[in-house]
Formats: sequence, structure tokens, C-alpha cells
Amino acid sequence: MPNNTTVMPGMEAAAPDNRLGGRARLVGRIWSLSLLALLSFLVIYPVGMLLLGAATSRNPVVDGVSWDDVSSSHFITVLTNPNVLLALSNSLIACSGGTALAVAIGLFFAWIVVRTNTPCKALIAGAGMLPLFVPPLVAGVAWSLLGSPKTGLLNTLFAAMGLSWRIDLYSMTGIISVFGMYYAPYVYMFTASALRNMDPSLEEAAEISGASALRTMFTVTFPLILPAIISSALLSFIVMLGIYGIPAVLGSSANISVLTTYIFALTVWTPPLYNTAAAVAVILMVVTGFLVWLQGKVISGRSFTTVAGKAFRPRALNLGPWRFLTLGLAILYLFVVVVLPTITLCIAAFRKFLFIRNLPALFDTKQYSLGHFEKLFANTATIDSIINTMEVGIITALVGGLLSFAIGYTITRSRAPGRKMIDLIVTIPVAIPGLVIGVAYLWAWIGTPFGLYGTLWILALAFVARFLPDTVKALSTSLLQIHKELEEAAWISGRGMLSTITSIVLPLARPGVVAAMTLLFVLAIRELGSSLFLYTSGTIVMAVQLLNFYEGGNTGLTAAFSLVQMVLLGVLISFTTWLSRGGSSASVGRSG
Repeated sequence: MPNNTTVMPGMEAAAPDNRLGGRARLVGRIWSLSLLALLSFLVIYPVGMLLLGAATSRNPVVDGVSWDDVSSSHFITVLTNPNVLLALSNSLIACSGGTALAVAIGLFFAWIVVRTNTPCKALIAGAGMLPLFVPPLVAGVAWSLLGSPKTGLLNTLFAAMGLSWRIDLYSMTGIISVFGMYYAPYVYMFTASALRNMDPSLEEAAEISGASALRTMFTVTFPLILPAIISSALLSFIVMLGIYGIPAVLGSSANISVLTTYIFALTVWTPPLYNTAAAVAVILMVVTGFLVWLQGKVISGRSFTTVAGKAFRPRALNLGPWRFLTLGLAILYLFVVVVLPTITLCIAAFRKFLFIRNLPALFDTKQYSLGHFEKLFANTATIDSIINTMEVGIITALVGGLLSFAIGYTITRSRAPGRKMIDLIVTIPVAIPGLVIGVAYLWAWIGTPFGLYGTLWILALAFVARFLPDTVKALSTSLLQIHKELEEAAWISGRGMLSTITSIVLPLARPGVVAAMTLLFVLAIRELGSSLFLYTSGTIVMAVQLLNFYEGGNTGLTAAFSLVQMVLLGVLISFTTWLSRGGSSASVGRSG
């Protein structure tokens, strides 16, 4: 038997003698140290520099970094700044309100899809996930066109109908409403799964005791899936807390500053206040980290066992004629969240001038043309942003996919030393919003002589670090489905580590690997938060260019570019779904 079976990292127990076993342990240590060094480069160093920036009052661009200037006084000053406290308060209010609305919508949808006989449940479930794939900035732009207090299309429609009622989404209420509508799918995913796994006999016992269907739902069904409700609520809150696009669009006109918009404002002042931005970013990271920890405690805490050893089928409650009411409410939600904003973007993109005098003017075909699209693609910055986005997406997918596979394999299928530390470092970005990742990478690389800042690589590496936990988790799930005996058979046959991975593990995990890499590509295209601090005039990406169009007041180009981005994302998501049918699935992560 060839001796190259012993080069498997962490597989020293399979060594036929001590000498070869020692060699395997050495290879395992080198492999683990290599991964730890790479993760330190991607995660630990930028986060460390961010913490350093929060504890110094020096400008890293002008003065460089000096350890003599490090103290807690600057961070305390920032923490007690009334503007920072106001931004923190606004963030908590917006995210709390948005989370409450998301829970109400998502839980209702989960209940009607899993627990009732509402018609067209498959259509409702599929269409209800669409808001999850709409970039937050695009959602904010669409609803700014709909709910502007003076020129919003909804207010124009109300005026044409003779109604005095008006809506104003340039407000805290507007931010909360859009947050709740677009992040309800997070709640739906968690609670629908919990409802499917719950034994219906518990509800049947309540009804036999005389409880009505409504009382059973609130006293039995929902309390039993309380961990899923709380966990999904915390996840929604965490995601909203790191979003920049929606509060930037809907809050700027009303002078509503949240932590994400306040951090970005600090970096565009003259001179840029990078150290203050770093301190505020640390606050955002600490709040997010606490919520991630709290979510973990909820999941691993109280016992709400609802699945027993006996088989059961989820019960469908017969709503009678009321099932058409639940269907109507579901269709209304989908129309408001998906159809109405899309129609609005189409109107703004194809109409020569967005100002609409009355309702008949809305249907005047002479007012529509392809002019905005012609201007859009005649703009060299637009073409550059599309090309840059594609290049960054490819780099992110390839680098992130390969690294995630290496980490996932090490954590789940080897006994390599240090794998627990690798797993711990990989989970750190879960608690770091995209905007904070951008600030960390800015602080870490803007003054270095390596020339990384100002290139597409710094964007791609920031995206890899940002979404590393999502892809590693997805790939680890695929790897755990492969039985260990397949690799053991290959080792017995004389294959080495690399040969076993390339000929056995990788082909079997290929659907999950390809789907994860495609997912990374999609997330890189829609990511705004990290890009805001790392792009330059030569590395501008689509999300930033869209924000520039909006802030420049060019509504037509903004709407046209939003449609281009949505179509591109739609094609890529469809491709991802097609690839995922091969065996692995992954969920879309957070991006703002």
C-alpha cells in the first residue's frame, strides 16, 4: 500500500508508523497555521485596526498611526456625543418598529401557508420571498418615488381620486414600514419551518377542550414556536441595523440620522473624520455582536420540544370562506411590496419627466421614451461600474468559494489542530455589519504601502470577509452529507489528501460549491455598505453608482439603473436556483 495515505491533515490516527504519523501532524499544523494567517489578514487585522482607530484622535491618512496616542478618552468623547446618541436612538427605534412589523407579516404568512387551507399557497410562499432579493437601496428608491409627500405617485393618485389623505415616507414611519415589508421573509423562513415540525395533536387537544381556532393560535401554536419567532426577530433586527440604503434614501430629507448614515457622513466631511467614524462603527459592531450572542442564547436556551418520535402530518386548518380573505391579504401584500414598486420604477425609468399633472397624464404615451436608458449607457461611469462589479463579483466568488471550501473541509472533515479557532474566527463577521467592514478595511489599508487600497481587490476581499460565515455554513452542510467511509476507502486504495479531495469530495460537493460561489457573486453585486468606503473613481461599482444617481437628483437615471440591477440580479438568482437543484441550498445573506 502506498504511504501517501498519511498526508491527510489531522488524520494521524491512520498512520502506519510513528514517523509518518508525525509527518501528518506536521502537515496538519502547517495547514491550520496557513488558514489562521489568511483569516487574520482578512478579519483579525482589519477589526484590530478599527478598534485602534476608535481609541485614537489622530488622522491615519495625514498623521499615520502612533501607539502613544491610544487612549479611551476619544472613544468616551464620541460615545457621549449627542449626535451619536441621537443616531443610535433613531437606529434602535427604526429597527425595533421594522422588526415588529416584519414579525407580524412574516408570522401571518407562515401561518396561512403551513397551517391553513388558503388557496395558491405555493405561489404565496414563492412570491413572498422575492423582497429578500431586492437590494435595499433599490427598495428605498422605489418607495421614495411612491411616497414622496409632494410628487409621490401614490399621492398623485389620491389627488386624482379626490382624496385629501396623503402619505409621507420621508419619515421614521416610512423607514419602519419599508424595513418591515422587505425583511418579513426572514421571519417567514424561521417560523414556517417551526410550524411544519410542530405536532398538530397539541392544537387538536386545545380545540377539544373548547378553545377557538384564534385562541388556539395565540395560546398554543405561537407560544410553542416562540424560539423561532424570537430568533427570527433578532436576525431581522441585526440585518436592519446594518442597512444603509433605505435610511439614506428615506431619512435624509427628514434629517433622520441612523448609525450607518452617520458613519458615512463622518467620512465625507472635510477633512474626513475617519477616527470618529471608527469609534461609531465600534458602537454599531458591539450592539450587533450583543444581539448575535442573544440570538444564540435563545436558540440554545429554553426547551420547546414539539417533535416526538411518532410520525405526523402538519394540519391544515379549514378556514371555510375566510380562506379567500387570507388569500386576498396575501395578494395585497405581494402587490404592495413587489408589483407596485416595480411598476413605479418602470414609470420613472421610461417617462421623460416624472412630474404627473393628473391621472390621464400618467397614461399619455407621448411622455414615455427610452431616453433615460440611452443616457444611462452613454455614461462611461455607468459602463465602468457594471464592468467593475462583474470583475469584483468573479474575484469574490472564486476566492471566497475556494477559501470557504478549504475552511469547511478543515472544520467538518479533519482533525487538524486549531480547527476550533478557525471556526471561531470565521464566525466573527456575523456580528460585523457591511458598513463596519468597509470602515475597518479603509482604516487598515488606506495608509499601507502595498497598494491594495484603490484597487478592485480590496472590495473583493472585504466582500469575502463579509460573507465568509454564510458560505462556510452552506458548504459545511454539503460536506457533512458526504459519508466519511468514502474518503477512508480512497485512503485505503492508496490515494493521498489532494487526490481524495479532488476525485471524491469535490465532485460530490460540487452542487453546493457552485451554488455558494454563485451566491457570493450575487451578494457582491448588491453589496453597498462595504463599497461606500472602499471605492475610488476608477473602481466604482453598480451599487455606489446608483446611489450617486439618486443623490444627484436624477430620478429617471436612478430608476432606469435600478431596473438594470434588478434584471441582472434576477438572472443570477435564477441561475443560482437552477444550480442549487443539484443538491445544496444556501440562503441570501445580509447586504445593505
